Amino acid sequence: MILSAVRQMRPNFAALIFVLVFCLTGISQTDPDPNSPEPVLLSHADSTRAMTEEESILSRNTRRRLEAFPPGAKVTLYASGLELSNEEGRNSVRIYAEDKQGRIFRFPVLNVSSAKSLKDTQAITVWLRDDIGYWDGPAQGDVLLRLTWRGMSSNRVRLGYGKSGGEIKDDTGAYPTPPGSQTTRRTKQEPTNEALYGYKWSGDRIRFLEQATFGATPALDQRLRRIGLRTYLAEQFSAPYPSPNNPYPDIELKSTDSSNVTIGCGMYPLGPERDNCWRYYYTMYPVQNWFMKEALYGDAQLRHKVAWALSQIWVISGAGGSTQQASWMIAYHKLLSQHAFGNYRDLMRDVTLNPGMGNYLDMARSRRQSPNENYAREILQLFTVGLFMLNQDGTLVLDSNGDPIPTYSQEDVENFTKVFTGWSFCNQTCPSSAPGIVNYKDPMILTQGNHDVTAKTLLDYPNAVNRNIEPNLDGSVELEKALDNIFYHPNVAPFVSKLLIQHLVTSDPTPAYVGRVSSVFNNNGSGVRGDLKSVIRAILLDPEARGDVKTDPFYGKLREPVQFMTNILKAFNVGSADLLQQSDGVLTNLTNPMGQNPFNSPTVFNYYSPDYVVPGTALLGPEFGLMTTGSSVARANAVNTMVYSRLTVSVPTRPLGTSINLADMDALATADPTGNLLLDELDHRLLHKTMSPQMRALILPAFTAVSASNPRARAQAAIYLVATSSQFQVQR
Repeated sequence: MILSAVRQMRPNFAALIFVLVFCLTGISQTDPDPNSPEPVLLSHADSTRAMTEEESILSRNTRRRLEAFPPGAKVTLYASGLELSNEEGRNSVRIYAEDKQGRIFRFPVLNVSSAKSLKDTQAITVWLRDDIGYWDGPAQGDVLLRLTWRGMSSNRVRLGYGKSGGEIKDDTGAYPTPPGSQTTRRTKQEPTNEALYGYKWSGDRIRFLEQATFGATPALDQRLRRIGLRTYLAEQFSAPYPSPNNPYPDIELKSTDSSNVTIGCGMYPLGPERDNCWRYYYTMYPVQNWFMKEALYGDAQLRHKVAWALSQIWVISGAGGSTQQASWMIAYHKLLSQHAFGNYRDLMRDVTLNPGMGNYLDMARSRRQSPNENYAREILQLFTVGLFMLNQDGTLVLDSNGDPIPTYSQEDVENFTKVFTGWSFCNQTCPSSAPGIVNYKDPMILTQGNHDVTAKTLLDYPNAVNRNIEPNLDGSVELEKALDNIFYHPNVAPFVSKLLIQHLVTSDPTPAYVGRVSSVFNNNGSGVRGDLKSVIRAILLDPEARGDVKTDPFYGKLREPVQFMTNILKAFNVGSADLLQQSDGVLTNLTNPMGQNPFNSPTVFNYYSPDYVVPGTALLGPEFGLMTTGSSVARANAVNTMVYSRLTVSVPTRPLGTSINLADMDALATADPTGNLLLDELDHRLLHKTMSPQMRALILPAFTAVSASNPRARAQAAIYLVATSSQFQVQR
């Protein structure tokens, strides 16, 4: 379990976020059946000790058993139930170990092949060393091993690390799994006629909507059941955006000197009117509210979701000293949404010349006489190739000493810096130019006299494009050459693919998943590189993404604050405070305490790092970087506010308020005094029918302790308990 590892953290923090480690699972798809079998690690017939010698098992020669292996040894395990595709190999399987201290390790998988003498069995060779490097190694003695594949988990078997024996206990209900005892631990569902039944897997429908939208609704669930995933994706790729009834806020450019309100809002006297002017033009307030309304009610959910993901990769922010205005951010978001299903190369160019980015990372002020490295460094490190050379499955390329190989050098940064000199705001000749106002809407333009025209040497890689740029070129020509040099670098496909998988599906995808998506990035099937529509489709329809339930405890992602709230609100027909109209979208007082203030990222590195490893675990979990004692309590408080109260009207900042509609939950609580119907519906809406028996056994008596004569109080208690649980807070 993810949080069994988190218990190594300071106790009060671990206790508060224990809910967030209990659940991390997802599933796999091929239409029409999205479900994969659970793999089984084989053991000896008389114990749960791992089978490590095929011949000794077949001959039943127990004297040949090896029960302990030295640290660093290569060991072969055996598994059934792995229905590997032709493109799946060792990078599709992971082996985790837990030692007697409850610490979690990941052992590198060196090879996966068919067993010599065992039918439908895979031989998996692992290296008994910590793949993550967080710990020195497991405590010596027996460890429990788990195999995961496509978000599914095997049983756990026992292996001696250094020596056999020790204090660690088998899992409750564990039993021997010798060859031939079983092939899977779960019966796959029989296919049905989709023409009659639609996309029938209800769990996978909700999971898909969590990944592709800002939250499932009963209406969306029913539509997806009728039309299926692929038809829904086709609709989303062509859906109008933004919603006709929620157009982008029409905000004019004001003075760019945000330190002097009297310039941009000086027409108003000191007091509320000037404060309102400041809030509307000089903060992210109108953008945030528009964004939330689109997330709650918009039809083009997938484009909105991908644009939000891109905004956390290509970051600009209104926070700190960046002095971004709402109008600048709207222009920037328009650009991201325009390219959400376009080509990554086009996105690279348009973001590079966007004046909001030019201001945020200083390219607009970079001249040959005073060059600035900020944009040159971040386009390489954060937006395209990353720090170290990658294989196409996202794993590190290592040198002869086993060390990662840097993707670029300081000299490379300096050369790209020269390329990016001479560009600045178009203040006179562009459509949005106006006297006395800096133009933050139209693309930046080049002043050749401010551009460095010396020769440049850029990124070197096999068959490198435009590595050497000759002197005295026009800066516009140089820019295109330099962006091509970056775009065709082999790192771009795995680097970008993994980031998008993390934002949409799971925090720690297997290299096989990354590799499959990376392949689509490199070639969409028609020879086109960087086609984001094909990439997004590949991410959402991949076998590692699809399925009713995921049993791998390390699968999934902590719901980031924005999506944590929208997922809850949309599940219960969110509306205004009086439920007579739509919410005004003013939700930042809920998300900010959790660590996410939309469009106000604290740094260019986003709200959290994509490389964040949950302390004390082998789990890559970016969103856990936001989890503190305070933010974990803020999550529970936010649920409490929406379930037991509402965001009331507060003029002028919250003109309509926000509330959820519990009428259908009240009806279920009234109809069934046992509480089972209500809990079944919450299990479907919020957990895609994956609530564990243990969780059900705890929650049912807790909310039915509330008198049946007060169905609203019963419904509120049940929703609060489910929505604050780990099994909901981690999207699986």
